[in-house]
Amino acid sequence: MIAGLDIGSTAIKMVLGTLVPRTKDHPEALQVVGRVVVPGEGISKGVVTSIEDAVSSVSSAIEQAERLVGQPLSSVWVGMGGAHVKSELSRGVVAVGKGNEIQESDVERVLEAARAVATPPNHEILHVIPHQFYIDGQEGIKNPVGFSGIRLEVEAHILQGLSSQINNLVKVVHRTGLEVEGVIVSILATAESTLSARQKDLGAVLVNIGGSTTSIAIFEEGDIMHVAVLPIGSGHITGDIALGLRCAIDTAEKVKLAVGTAESGEVDKREEVDLSRFDADEDVRVSRRVVADIIEARVEELFEMVDEELKKVNRSGMLPAGAIITGGGAKMPGMVTAAKKYLRLPVQLGYPQERPSTTDEVYDLSLTTAVGLVEWGFASERQQAQDFGGIMKWLKKYFRLAKKSNVVKKTLKSFIP
Repeated sequence: MIAGLDIGSTAIKMVLGTLVPRTKDHPEALQVVGRVVVPGEGISKGVVTSIEDAVSSVSSAIEQAERLVGQPLSSVWVGMGGAHVKSELSRGVVAVGKGNEIQESDVERVLEAARAVATPPNHEILHVIPHQFYIDGQEGIKNPVGFSGIRLEVEAHILQGLSSQINNLVKVVHRTGLEVEGVIVSILATAESTLSARQKDLGAVLVNIGGSTTSIAIFEEGDIMHVAVLPIGSGHITGDIALGLRCAIDTAEKVKLAVGTAESGEVDKREEVDLSRFDADEDVRVSRRVVADIIEARVEELFEMVDEELKKVNRSGMLPAGAIITGGGAKMPGMVTAAKKYLRLPVQLGYPQERPSTTDEVYDLSLTTAVGLVEWGFASERQQAQDFGGIMKWLKKYFRLAKKSNVVKKTLKSFIP
């Protein structure tokens, strides 16, 4: 059982998947078997603010998940968000040796050299993602293994976060009795479940609108170009409505979900909303156009901030595959139209890509990160299986050859008196 845990500011989301055995006609595949969503406590803007409250919320999600699948869980893949996550471009270089063929070990060494970038003492590297390799000055190489050369360089993206926040997140999960398989930057997991290889190749920006933060990732030619976490989310829209209508925050959330839209021009000025429908203590009627104006102003600010990130890498209005918006905040009516207007790009909603599943409930905009974490775990386990299979093949070959040459007996004699 592979579990993905998305610890958000407003909700804790967990998606569960299992491996479908390989058959003669079909390769091993991932099957999603369920999902759990519980209210989130102890998390604000992607960081832990109360360990006890966070542990309580995560424990509730785990208990429901274990009842759902009928078996205990042992570990989870955890998503890491928050404005403290930073993206930095780094370069590494190593000597290969004259006439030598580049091996996997050389690639590992050059990536380790890229990791040596000056990192603040209170930060920890989460991912090193190679952008391109250079062999003796030749650029644009995606996989250098097998090439010959003397000098190997790499240009890589370093994703890092505050060590204290990473440790706090891991501590929350450990206190529930589960192990952490890995901490993944949330937007990378979201990309696993929503973006196709063609979209990444053509050029696209993924925008995940959460409760208190919005994460973005820009891709081109199959590689990630830029990652950023913006300190604004759908919760800020709720707060603006509460201030504008002078109503309770819970009432503002209900109004947003029931009659909210990011297209104020599509709302009749004469249309009114009776707040008593959402709160018995409120007996006033407000213009729905006013609600839409409040929402549109905040959405405009959000997409202008996204466009500023695009400008940092000179891709404003210049990504052929456009913008893919996802997350719970993307459910707001009119978000696609607003994104097209302010980003000047083709825009579509980013649902989890279809795969075998026992429930349709996982095909939800708010679950893309949790689904992506499960897919990340599946890919990791498959890679480990391939690595283990390679080792076993090597051992079988070694012992088969060693048996013929009588090397095994000589080796054993050297260790046994």
